[in-house]
Amino acid sequence: MNKKIIINNIGKIILVEVLLMLIPLGISLGYGEYQDAFAFLCAIIPVGIVSLICIRVKEPNMTLSSRDGYIIVAASWIIISLVGAIPMYITGAFSSYISAFFEIVSGFTTTGASVMEEPGVLGHGPQFFRCFSHWIGGMGVLVFVLMIIPMENDSSMHLVRAEVPGPTAGKLVPRMKTTSRILYGIYTALTLLLFLLLKICGMPVFDAFCYSFGAAGTGGFGITSAGISAYNSYTIEMIVAVFMLLFGVNFNLYYLILIGKIKEALNTEELKVYLSIVIFSVVAIFANLYPLYRNFAEVFRVSFFQVATIITTTGFATADFATWPMFSQHILVLLMIIGACAGSTAGGMKVSRIIILWKSMIAEIRGIINPKQVISVRMNGQPVDKKTLDSTRIYVAAYCILVGLSVLILSVNELDFTTNVTAVFACFNNIGPGLSLVGPTANYSCYSDWAKLILAFLMLTGRLEIFPLFMLFARSAHDQRRPLKLHKRL
Repeated sequence: MNKKIIINNIGKIILVEVLLMLIPLGISLGYGEYQDAFAFLCAIIPVGIVSLICIRVKEPNMTLSSRDGYIIVAASWIIISLVGAIPMYITGAFSSYISAFFEIVSGFTTTGASVMEEPGVLGHGPQFFRCFSHWIGGMGVLVFVLMIIPMENDSSMHLVRAEVPGPTAGKLVPRMKTTSRILYGIYTALTLLLFLLLKICGMPVFDAFCYSFGAAGTGGFGITSAGISAYNSYTIEMIVAVFMLLFGVNFNLYYLILIGKIKEALNTEELKVYLSIVIFSVVAIFANLYPLYRNFAEVFRVSFFQVATIITTTGFATADFATWPMFSQHILVLLMIIGACAGSTAGGMKVSRIIILWKSMIAEIRGIINPKQVISVRMNGQPVDKKTLDSTRIYVAAYCILVGLSVLILSVNELDFTTNVTAVFACFNNIGPGLSLVGPTANYSCYSDWAKLILAFLMLTGRLEIFPLFMLFARSAHDQRRPLKLHKRL
């Protein structure tokens, strides 16, 4: 582990966060909310000084190794959350620093789980920062930094592999910085388009920005306790639902469309399965709910919106699905686990991993039936390499172990089983609402501070897909003389 390189890069990342805090600071000043502006200054000034000192720590060879990249990503996400919680806590809207930390971790990881009963008590600056954290965390904090700060291409790829969700990560073009700009260009264009549509539908400018950030980052923070449903607009809900699904698509496909490879993009196996899951879920929930509503338009409205918001792990809610029939609730829980596409802003296990696991199981069965036959797992007509297959299986195994242990630990809080299980799934998969006491009309204030730290750790672990955080605490990752044995230990 090269400590100087790690300190230097973390300093750059924290400096970017400090500069981004100037936006909510300006908004607070613009609305005359000087106490909130002071809260941001309390973080900007000291943290900005520390980040500048860290950036001055250099050595001749500033090339990152793979282990350095993983450590930088894990440490950076923890530190930006610790820093982001400072102004939120100083505003006085949270009962403790841990609650403020939980809230901003939920923001950056695009989880959308909140400890606030009424988010409307926040001023405009903190409210904007809270929702803006979704947008920054959606595509990736490190991807954003790579877009504006020069770095060696090989080095930057280590950061991207550690942060971008999915079984694999790659470049769209040879230069990683150019790839980052392409991704953020597409991301920004879709966000602005959603903002304009919401504004045309009558949503106030400030609200339209906040909900656009939430939908784009598939986060889900509402600026009032009523959320999207406060506008009581069929059009707004349908627009947001469609855009949530769009942000759940692998952004590489949008690049293929831009360069004219439309057929190749639309024929992607993951996209087809993703859309098939959405259609099946909407139809199944519609059929299950129709006897309760007896209104075609209303049933489609709630079915389509909730499927879109859960499979993309956004977490907006227009209905209390905790009161729905068990069949519909179980579908939504399965969608929580599956998530959307790899390379999107959504959380969850990812559709591509589900496809790989399914095909691996089929291949295993065929191998048992015909031992002499060579059977390979294929995606989009191409064989999946052994490294990807192994990493997918290890990820799923680690996923199951962490979920089981987390539910066991949270049970000490003496809350009911449904609350604990769905809270773990909702935080680990970066969704937000669960069922029972953490349902769509409730919040996470029922948990003690130590439990909130466990859930915040799950949000970070889920967003970084387990291994970067494990790498941070693996002893062999901090000793250059020792080989890295994380996967063997798992």
